[in-house]
Amino acid sequence: MSPKKTDNDRPRLSKRAYEAELERLQVELVQMQQWVVQSGARLLVIFEGRDAAGKGGSIKRVIQYLNPRSARVAALPAPSERERGQWYFQRYIERLPAAGEIVLMDRSWYNRAGVERVLGYCTDEEYERFLKQVPILERLLVEDGIILVKYWFSVSDEEQQKRFKSRLNDPMRRWKLSETDLKSIVEWESYSRAKDAMFKVTDIPEAPWWTIESDDKKSARLNAISHLLAQVPWDAIEPESIELPDRPTADDYERPARELYKYVPDHAAELSS
Repeated sequence: MSPKKTDNDRPRLSKRAYEAELERLQVELVQMQQWVVQSGARLLVIFEGRDAAGKGGSIKRVIQYLNPRSARVAALPAPSERERGQWYFQRYIERLPAAGEIVLMDRSWYNRAGVERVLGYCTDEEYERFLKQVPILERLLVEDGIILVKYWFSVSDEEQQKRFKSRLNDPMRRWKLSETDLKSIVEWESYSRAKDAMFKVTDIPEAPWWTIESDDKKSARLNAISHLLAQVPWDAIEPESIELPDRPTADDYERPARELYKYVPDHAAELSS
């Protein structure tokens, strides 16, 4: 069987090649995190793009083996009544990385230039104020030393429709198909215009947008991780030498009888019988 082709006629990666390269890149991500922690760097990565473009899958592969004490995902729900009375950026700023931390934003303040703009969740005045303020904010973040990387995941309308349909009968992904997702189908052109207008103002030298073609999810994940690793000036840090101590011999301690405790039923044994 010939390999599947992508839109640009490049053969899709085999599963073996994908998994081998993903493992190699994830090892480097762990090494990069060690550098971030020891150097006190602050890394903020923004993931934006079309619904069903593969942002979540890429974020999952980035953070999969990182130490959760210094790496986290910020995926904010709709603002509360109190948050709607704050400066728009306030609740996002509270999630910015401190020294030695990595923050991956699964959508970000750019909600205002996308879904809020298209679906009328903000006023024209609020939208224009956002476009005026966001380049200033991002320049301030970079000036203060934050490493800011912004990714836009691009997916074709045909592929997006295919992914939406696959979620309909998938009980583990059905929750991903929200009313907002459905509106993105009929508002495809409006989202395109909103994205172009946003890029025109916010694709600044200090914090440029990097577009990731994501019709091929596996390639998109590898491309995103490889590029991210190249955006951070990290060096591999030799881990401290660790020697496991010898386990001491048992003394005269006698454990209580197993019958005194409650154990989880062995469900797995039923499957193998």
